[in-house]
Amino acid sequence: MPAFRLSPAVADAFPDTLIALVTATGLRAREPWHGTTTALEELERQLADGTWRPADETDPRIEAWHTAYRSFGTNPRRIRPSVDALGRRMAKKGSLPRINPAVDSYNAVSVRHGLPAGAFDLDRVTGDVAVRPADGTESFTPLGEPDAVENPRPGEIIYADATGVLTRHWNHRDAHRTRVTEDSTHVVFALETLHATRDGDLLEVAAHELRGLLAAHADRTAVHHLGPAHPEITV
Repeated sequence: MPAFRLSPAVADAFPDTLIALVTATGLRAREPWHGTTTALEELERQLADGTWRPADETDPRIEAWHTAYRSFGTNPRRIRPSVDALGRRMAKKGSLPRINPAVDSYNAVSVRHGLPAGAFDLDRVTGDVAVRPADGTESFTPLGEPDAVENPRPGEIIYADATGVLTRHWNHRDAHRTRVTEDSTHVVFALETLHATRDGDLLEVAAHELRGLLAAHADRTAVHHLGPAHPEITV
């Protein structure tokens, strides 16, 4: 089973970071996920009737990520944190994309709570995973671009395993290799905050909401936490 590690450099630079890792084993993504469908439709209804809107860059949850991105040299208005990009897309189009039930689940939870989310197919992960600054030698193949190869800039925060980069710009975009598909059966989902003191309870609500959407379609689910106080967890 892989370990997830928060590097000392990231813990020192972002000391209030907390990452909830929600694992699902025996995932069945080819059956109907009525709970996820309902969650998506409810969000879209609330947006349409004006009772809810996605968090934007004026919200402290999103603003914190913009500040973090700038600190490691990324322009967050050109390369946006995932939750920011997803919320902007939803506000413009009035709906969220439908990818597959597992991805749709974490997208719904992410945009509802204003927290970045991502996922990795653990059967495609090589060795352990570290959240760390890039050294500039790593390679990354973006989701949906299997023939492309990028090299993160030194200092950019990444998720990386023994083979390469799993996400660039901390949570901007996932890798093609570890993408979650309808055939993925062993998946870890990550929900993140840079301000656990302020938003730790919100993160817990989001993690357990996601776990609830997954539980009816998996043999086992669990929630783990990664942060400066607990910088390594085996999932």
